[in-house]
Amino acid sequence: MTKIDRWLLPDGIEEILPDRALKVERLRRRLLDLYHSWGYDLVIPPLAEFTDSLLSGSGSDLDLMTFKITDQLTGRMMGVRADITPQAARMDAHSLQRNSPNRLCYAGQVLYTRARGPLESRSPIQLGVELFGEASLEADVEVMSLLVETLSFSGLDDIYLDIGHVGIYRALEQAAGLSSEQSAELFALLQRKDAGLQQWLASNVADAALAAMLAALPGLAGDTAMLIQAKQVLANAPAAVLQALSEVEAVASQLAACAPNVALFLDLSELRGYHYHTGIVFAAYTSESTLALGNGGRYDDVGEAFGRARPATGFGIDLSKLASLVEYNSSVAAGIYAPAPTESANCGAWVKEISRLRESGERVVRGFTGQHVDYDELHCDRVLIASDGGFNVEPTAAPAAGNESK
Repeated sequence: MTKIDRWLLPDGIEEILPDRALKVERLRRRLLDLYHSWGYDLVIPPLAEFTDSLLSGSGSDLDLMTFKITDQLTGRMMGVRADITPQAARMDAHSLQRNSPNRLCYAGQVLYTRARGPLESRSPIQLGVELFGEASLEADVEVMSLLVETLSFSGLDDIYLDIGHVGIYRALEQAAGLSSEQSAELFALLQRKDAGLQQWLASNVADAALAAMLAALPGLAGDTAMLIQAKQVLANAPAAVLQALSEVEAVASQLAACAPNVALFLDLSELRGYHYHTGIVFAAYTSESTLALGNGGRYDDVGEAFGRARPATGFGIDLSKLASLVEYNSSVAAGIYAPAPTESANCGAWVKEISRLRESGERVVRGFTGQHVDYDELHCDRVLIASDGGFNVEPTAAPAAGNESK
């Protein structure tokens, strides 16, 4: 390995340098305070867990995204978390065991074996909320409203929600009686909205009415007016499909009242997290980004693996991605540079004065003997000067510049 190679990071693994780190951290604090005001309690799950619990009920998708390691103490397989949601579910089911609806929030780094998309990070900071113990649509509306509030509170506008329901496709697929291989093929065709879908259905689904409904799913997308067409196309669908369609309509109606400035886009072939979610699924977008800034949905009974099945819904966002789109004043407060005292006798008074200034809210950077001072790098626009009987704070000769967080 050459010397220059030592500075390389793996593809998709990123570091966050001071200016951007300050912006991300300030946004993190603001959003966790927002979640606290909504009644969500902060939890800090471990970075790694035994895969027996980390991957319980999460489906094969998360398994493929998770780095596996061997615990040197027990010999058991561990995983570095690729999603915090299953950890929150374990806490709700086992560690907390609250009987009432349980609201949790978190912020922490996750690690993916491969990026979810081109140019995306493999080590994002996941910020999110989970609501356990409430099966009503009101819970789904609450977490979707909080996702909208997260983006709005961060300073973004032109927000719209993409809403679907995995129960629609799941019920139609089960009614068609497909093999596991056929199910995988159909799922892939729908995800890609492949032009060959209709031909595949004609060859693999004997019930012509079911085939027609499955073929129609990719076209059942649009604003709430699309629901009129959906009810006609799916009028003879299994009861579970009609129930799911009713839930989509009810959620859209409640959101229109709770968040009238948010555009709603309904997509009945949306299968994001299909192997994990059980009901309403959603994603949030803005005009600032073509990628979803946050997504989530209902994932009931994940806690069953821990001995306590509970209804659940929530969302997660990539905090660093969100911070890159936010424009607000996140400048570093200009501080005071305190040169090292020239006489050791003054050291005690110097330390006391620095402490006093810090307690008053000032940023004070202590200097070292013989140090070359760059006020820009230190973000300092004033200097602590010893005077007869005390200290004065005076402007630097060259005011600090370039201290805006990028």
